[in-house]
Amino acid sequence: MKILQFPLSKIFIGFLSGLLLYRIVNSNAIFVFSCLVFGLAALFISSYYIRKKCFKIFFGFFVFIVSFLFGISTALINKENSNAFHYTKQITEYDKVHNLDLLLIEKLKNTKKNNRYVSLVRVIDTKISFGKVILNIAKEDTPKNLKIGAQLNVTGTIFTNKNPSNPNMFDYGKYLENQEIYAQMYTKPNQIKIGHYEPGLWACFSNFRETIISNLEHSAIGKEELNVLNALILGQQQDISPEILKDYQYAGAVHVLSVSGLHIGFILMFITFLLKPINNSKKGSLFKLLIIVLSLWSFAILTGLSPSVIRSVTMFSFLAIGIHLRRTVNIYHTLLVSMLLILLFKPSFLFDVGFQLSYLALFFILWLQPILSKIWQPKNKIIKYFWDIITVSFAAQIGAMPLSIYYFHQFPGLFFVTNLIILPLLGIIMAVGVIAVLIATFHTVPVFIAKSIGFLMGFLNAVIHFVASFDTFVFKNISFSTVMLWSSYLVIILIVLWIKRPTFRRLSLTFTSILLMQLIFIVQKNQTQNREELIIYNCRKNTIITERVGNVVTVYSNDSIRKNLDTNLLIQSYLVGNFCEAKAKKPLQNLLYFKHQKMLIINSSCVYTKEIQPDILLITQSPKLNMQRLLKTYKPKEIVVDGSNFKSYIRLWEATCRKEKIPFHNTNEKGFYKI
Repeated sequence: MKILQFPLSKIFIGFLSGLLLYRIVNSNAIFVFSCLVFGLAALFISSYYIRKKCFKIFFGFFVFIVSFLFGISTALINKENSNAFHYTKQITEYDKVHNLDLLLIEKLKNTKKNNRYVSLVRVIDTKISFGKVILNIAKEDTPKNLKIGAQLNVTGTIFTNKNPSNPNMFDYGKYLENQEIYAQMYTKPNQIKIGHYEPGLWACFSNFRETIISNLEHSAIGKEELNVLNALILGQQQDISPEILKDYQYAGAVHVLSVSGLHIGFILMFITFLLKPINNSKKGSLFKLLIIVLSLWSFAILTGLSPSVIRSVTMFSFLAIGIHLRRTVNIYHTLLVSMLLILLFKPSFLFDVGFQLSYLALFFILWLQPILSKIWQPKNKIIKYFWDIITVSFAAQIGAMPLSIYYFHQFPGLFFVTNLIILPLLGIIMAVGVIAVLIATFHTVPVFIAKSIGFLMGFLNAVIHFVASFDTFVFKNISFSTVMLWSSYLVIILIVLWIKRPTFRRLSLTFTSILLMQLIFIVQKNQTQNREELIIYNCRKNTIITERVGNVVTVYSNDSIRKNLDTNLLIQSYLVGNFCEAKAKKPLQNLLYFKHQKMLIINSSCVYTKEIQPDILLITQSPKLNMQRLLKTYKPKEIVVDGSNFKSYIRLWEATCRKEKIPFHNTNEKGFYKI
């Protein structure tokens, strides 16, 4: 691959290796920076003697080592909670009431009970501090004048990020830590004192965006259409309904809702068109470049600086600079430089799903699409236009497919049909949408424009819904492990390399990679067949137990859970993550046997027989029982309580068990219980 021959690629690989190693190994800052100083000195000395052949090898080696150390040091510098003034170093007790001075910096999607904001900590319990927390404000009588940039004095309870309480679930705590958010605060409106507004670039753009959205809301645009428009133009997906989002996912068009290269490219074309009257003299060309770069980055800030937006704007900025300097821009160099610059300032983006999918899709478009387009070269311009859409869609999907299946466990089979229909339509929507947004910066949008954008957005949603209705073409609940992910990319890359230059050696490597992937699948299937476990889930108001023998799972629960098993996220996540199938559904029993252990289940009826001596006692549905008397009746090795019990009851039971020195497992605190 030619891209690996670029000098910059070797630097990037070293830097990337450093970022990845930092996640695995705890690095000492003094040791890392000392090594970096020695590495830079060695690099400087070897560069002085680079003309000698023997030093060329040393020079290349030290370049890699220095870039590797730069990766580790960048991760260290950007790790906020290693600082002594970070709030995680100052809070001695979590789950307690604290008083904080906060600065609102971002509005998040609301939940049923809370309005949510990302906030910067300024002071915690009279101590100067810093760091980011999520502020959850109960919706009852929430103040309407909370703007981004507002300073608040808040009294509330702080909770640290928790690990998933059920197996194979999305780790939201880890996701927040990647964004340097380590805790959440819960409060009520009457516990908030609003201070003065702190002006700043981010606050100005955020409130400017809210003004645009407010003016659009007062225009003659339907609510659902407006929510999709806000996602398309302004990058705000918070208010899109779950039903519409599901349609876009099933149709393979969810990328349209995220502002990315497609949208930024259109914005660049629009700005270039407006600047066309300016002559191409030296000063005129420089003025155009400054306006283009400033406009692109202003738009990026306005949309919220998501990873895909930053990637696109960085790349198009380099492209604009290259055109201004009248130099041929190597697109692979631009790709690596943009990625390197972004990770230098925001290394946590490397672990962002959007960032990974965005770069993979773009790389495969640049690398694979020219090969696919050569399969057929139609002479008719209209046919060629649609053929290019198909080849670009296929290249992007082939690149993103393994990673998409790994994270989301589903794949839309009709993605190419969706792109054929909506991409031509999207250009018109973007044109009218940008005009509507520009007008909305000053006042409400005129009726004829609002009606036009409402009709276009309604038509787009209808098309997406129609394609998504063919749900048989949506492949769901696909089990896909990390090893399978890497092996699938190896297969794809080797197949493409063989197509580019078909040689016997490359064909042999391709077949070897396919055999390796099959071997991995066989090994994982064998591991699945030899596994047996029983799991008690942490489920609010319900009790769920799964018994697994090999790849066969029996689910024990109430009628409502058993009837909706296909849509139950807890069960499906476990089945997909462990390559299993739910073969049997049974009602909860009072007694279960598993691996020579007896488990007695006591529910709200509080009926149990005294003759049985269980190893494990499971308490569900908040029975009114005397724990001390129960422990005298039975001598269990462990007590387990699930999420269906009242918290006040659990506290009393736990105190009794602690006094009697019997192990107590509360799934609300410790997560699922597994035998």
